[in-house]
Amino acid sequence: MAMSKTEMQIEKVCDEIKELLISKNRKYGNSALKPNRIFSKCSATEQLLVRIDDKLNRIMKGAGLLATDEDVINDLIGYLVLLKISMPYEKSNEIQEIAQSIYGKGFKSGNVEIQVQDILDHARDFD
Repeated sequence: MAMSKTEMQIEKVCDEIKELLISKNRKYGNSALKPNRIFSKCSATEQLLVRIDDKLNRIMKGAGLLATDEDVINDLIGYLVLLKISMPYEKSNEIQEIAQSIYGKGFKSGNVEIQVQDILDHARDFD
């Protein structure tokens, strides 16, 4: 089935955002998802939410800015894509911390030694 004009525009815009994100990732490293945490100790997800808040605040304060500055829109979409990527990592880290608080580094019984990661990997089989 041939794509409609709107579908082709969606594909074009998504490809542009993809190229923007890949270009910035190569230029700055994976700083959005693995920040250096020099001043802020917040998670990557929380830091992305702050960036999104800042971008939305600038849009709200700069009357007409949204209509004239496509970079603002592209940045906001980019941050939202990165947020979507970061959320499963955040959940995984949260689960890892909970498991470590329950099991410590793991446990040993006789000749059997089980690490926290083994427990989590086995639990994922039931998802």
